[in-house]
Amino acid sequence: MKKFLAILLAAVMLLGLAACVAPDNDGGNGDGDKGGDAKVTAKVIELDLTEELYAFGVDKNQPELLTQVNAFIKKIKDNGTLESIMNKYFGGEGEPTLVTSAELDPSKDQLVVATNAEFEPFEYTKGDKYLGVDMEIAALLAQELGKELVISHMDFDAVCLSVGLGQCDIAMAGLTVSEEREEHVAFSESYYTASQRIIVPSNDTVFANCKTAADVETILKGLDKTTKIGVQNGTTGQLYSEGDADWGFDGFPVTTVGYKNGSLAVQDMLNGNISYVIIDAGPAKCITEKINALI
Repeated sequence: MKKFLAILLAAVMLLGLAACVAPDNDGGNGDGDKGGDAKVTAKVIELDLTEELYAFGVDKNQPELLTQVNAFIKKIKDNGTLESIMNKYFGGEGEPTLVTSAELDPSKDQLVVATNAEFEPFEYTKGDKYLGVDMEIAALLAQELGKELVISHMDFDAVCLSVGLGQCDIAMAGLTVSEEREEHVAFSESYYTASQRIIVPSNDTVFANCKTAADVETILKGLDKTTKIGVQNGTTGQLYSEGDADWGFDGFPVTTVGYKNGSLAVQDMLNGNISYVIIDAGPAKCITEKINALI
């Protein structure tokens, strides 16, 4: 009996010792974290790496719609509506408005909007409702035109193509104006100036002393293929990382990894599978705040 108790006690002690060295959140053994149980979160480097213009992509075969959209953008800029919508998502002033999509019905007078509702704060979902800057503008635009709103949620890299093929009337998806996309759509007047930013793990100090975008780019140019950078497929972040002559992006000697959305990329970074994420500034802020709140 005494021998049995001794064996049992030894087993308990071994289990306790194993628990002390169990892997922590970032895959280490706890020795490298200050404080012993510090959690690695996502951190945005607050430097604008690019400057881009967002606009809506209208069906080229509907020039009258383009005229109406431009007039509407001017109207909501002039009367303060656009600023009010922006303040909801960037300034915390007021509650976002839930937007409902009707079912597609060719027999009805509808405005069919192509989007990728995984790009908060411009378009995202809550249950079966849509929220975001673009979605609120879409609802007001449909109302202005006297049409029923239909929102078609799809992969981002299919948004402009769907409009170009005549499947949707307008693309509203945090779209940066580019010559490549103009092959498929006619861009409206711009309504927002955007930029790319880099997201890093909170314990990463590589960019800690950067003061300008040039400082960040100098570091990125010094990396190699062993560094993996996550991006959302089809976005400016992907072109910025890989390089694109039409956009004036030289690209970097890293391995660019594409994801369906930015949240998946950031989560994969925190899981240690990639090094960094590059995405638009607005979504970068929203994604990191939401993921960090869960850690």
